[in-house]
Amino acid sequence: MLTEEELEGLRFDAAGLPVGPRRVLPLEPEPSPLVSRYLFPTERYRGEWRRHWIHLVPELAIGVGATFVMGYASGLLAKHNQGGVTGVVVLLWIAVLVWVGWKHLDWYFDRFILTNKRVMVVSGIVTRKVAMMPLARVTDMKYEQSPVGRMLNYGTFVLESAGQEQALREVKHLPNPNELYLRVCEEMYEPEAVEARLGRGEEGGGADDA
Repeated sequence: MLTEEELEGLRFDAAGLPVGPRRVLPLEPEPSPLVSRYLFPTERYRGEWRRHWIHLVPELAIGVGATFVMGYASGLLAKHNQGGVTGVVVLLWIAVLVWVGWKHLDWYFDRFILTNKRVMVVSGIVTRKVAMMPLARVTDMKYEQSPVGRMLNYGTFVLESAGQEQALREVKHLPNPNELYLRVCEEMYEPEAVEARLGRGEEGGGADDA
């Protein structure tokens, strides 16, 4: 368990400046029902995140574009008394909107999950996919941000492992990448600091030994 002096040192960076409120994301108390089914009893939940809304931009752009095209085509066909063709255009437009709605649901159920043992990505509605990588096997980790990503605060995580095959390597469009990067690094290299912040220092040690 960390001493009070060590815990106090975590509140300041290398330059001696106080650690700001955005340096470490708050710890969520409980996993959602979607995530809890994938956690084993001795695993400590640290948080789950949906991808940034930018992930939906291509689908939303298609939906908006289809709406404008449908409106223009319907007006043009109405002038030429093509009621049957207009019905087909409307059905196609509805199909596009249903597809956009499905993509939105897929985004909602897509989660990046962090525990004290591993990182996971759960995705899919009908066909559920669960990819994970143990923190102990992560040999390198980085995140990348484009200029737009820096403005909108999202990035791509790249995880490297000692193994040949990797079920989880690149995770795109994660929100707050700097804070999330610090969270994962802290879990990898300073797990006692996390437990100390949670007030679980002694309790966590007993659980890990079990």
